[in-house]
Amino acid sequence: MKVLIIGGVAAGTKVAAKLKRENRDDEVTILTEGKDISYAGCGLPYYVGNVIEHREDLIVNTPESFSKLTGANVFTEKRVTKVVPNEHYVEVLDLNTNDTLRYNYDKLVIATGASPIKPPIEGIDLDGVFFMRTPEDAIKLKSAIKNKNYKRVSIIGGGFIGLEVAENLNDLGIRTTVIDMADTVPPGFSKEFSEYILDNLAEYRIMTFTNTKLEKTIGEGKVEKIKTDKRAMKTDAVVLSIGIKANTEFLSDTDIELMPNKTIKVDEYFRTKYEDIYALGDCATVTNKITDKPAWSPMGSTANISGRILAKNINGENIKYGGVLGTAVAKLPNLNIGRTGLTEQEANKLGYDPISVVTVVDDKAHYYPDSSPFLVKMIAEKNNKKLLGLQVLGSGNVDKMIDIGVTAITLGANLETISQMDLAYAPPFSTAIHPFSHTVNVLLNKINNEFNTITPNEYSLGKTKNYKVLDVCLVPTLKDAKYVDLSSVEGEIDGFDKDDNILLVCNKGKRAYMLQNRLKHFGYKNTSVLEGGTIFNKL
Repeated sequence: MKVLIIGGVAAGTKVAAKLKRENRDDEVTILTEGKDISYAGCGLPYYVGNVIEHREDLIVNTPESFSKLTGANVFTEKRVTKVVPNEHYVEVLDLNTNDTLRYNYDKLVIATGASPIKPPIEGIDLDGVFFMRTPEDAIKLKSAIKNKNYKRVSIIGGGFIGLEVAENLNDLGIRTTVIDMADTVPPGFSKEFSEYILDNLAEYRIMTFTNTKLEKTIGEGKVEKIKTDKRAMKTDAVVLSIGIKANTEFLSDTDIELMPNKTIKVDEYFRTKYEDIYALGDCATVTNKITDKPAWSPMGSTANISGRILAKNINGENIKYGGVLGTAVAKLPNLNIGRTGLTEQEANKLGYDPISVVTVVDDKAHYYPDSSPFLVKMIAEKNNKKLLGLQVLGSGNVDKMIDIGVTAITLGANLETISQMDLAYAPPFSTAIHPFSHTVNVLLNKINNEFNTITPNEYSLGKTKNYKVLDVCLVPTLKDAKYVDLSSVEGEIDGFDKDDNILLVCNKGKRAYMLQNRLKHFGYKNTSVLEGGTIFNKL
């Protein structure tokens, strides 16, 4: 069987390698427009920041090494210009000779990826404007930093790559600003978690401006300023990371169906409308595991999972792809961030009845050196108690929390089942009640009306304006609030009537919950605990 793959990097090379392992007799050919066939795109910010020192470390395989390793044919600098589905061939422009070539196929795999969006603004071609998509992009920026002594750089786009570039430039001593049009960054986080992330970035001198649009770059031959819809800022360079677009223009003369965002529409087997033409990776749409609606997941992880499944299907199996959850993690200055599943806002729009809780839980035994808190937001369906989403911040291994959440959502587990999972425990790794299980227990208490709370979002909106406040911290912390020692409360509290609205505040939420439990016993009817306590909230 002759399989032609358009595109390399993650998706195309995974299909090719797995095809040849599954069936050595398959004739597999990769056509790619660039010179590199397989590189670590997610590692580019760390190359810029000298965490990864050598360009060669970004290249997973050269065309020659990949061909020898797998047995696939690899042809670089070949641009596919036309697909002719009914006659099973593609037209190709050889970028070295300008010759037009024809390649036939039995099966065609489109894995052309995506390219950075280049907005039509004034000054976009000035010296000092960079992108961050390929090794060449990272090499150009790294070389310019070294040779031109940049002092200030503006990152346009507060997605994960943009923030990772900002962190690495900041580590080099470069004054870094991030600008994004969205209300919250990075994408997929609730407003209160986004604000916490941005406050943390500001502590490390990375200023972020949301709801801000880049209008133009200004300079004589090179970037000197940027102009946004709010103000002008001096800068030595601009890194554009405002998003990507699928590389599907060459399909305009075909009737292969595209989604509104120009990604290729495929079914759960990665098939287009043509049985012998497939698409996957950044140029194709998949589905969301929870909603079963179309989703775009331009991630190396998605590409590799998809490539493995598609190769097996081409070789005769019939495996459905279950979909994505929007899972993502990133390393920022002294703060790791991760998320998966739905936010509350997304769940509400989709007709769920979501309920959430924010907890502050230890990432390992509190007495163990280097223990630190996780800040967790967990979202579940109130009626069936199924997990819908998770967001975690902390200096520790947030990925393990996210991966547990991914597993639970994928398997459709409810909170009661999750709370009893036999998760790993030893002081250097976790707590006796795992931080994930701890948060599940808190959310179950909230669902069962055993834990009455004010969320950080409700607090920021002024819901507690007419509440009396009790400070239950380890030591008196809140100005103008009555302090109580939890262990000494054995009855009524002076100055607080049993019908008063009372806000209980401690460092994390646990002591406030324990006080609430006592006060309920003593007849207090309207107590609420501030979720996340003083560690998460601004008071």
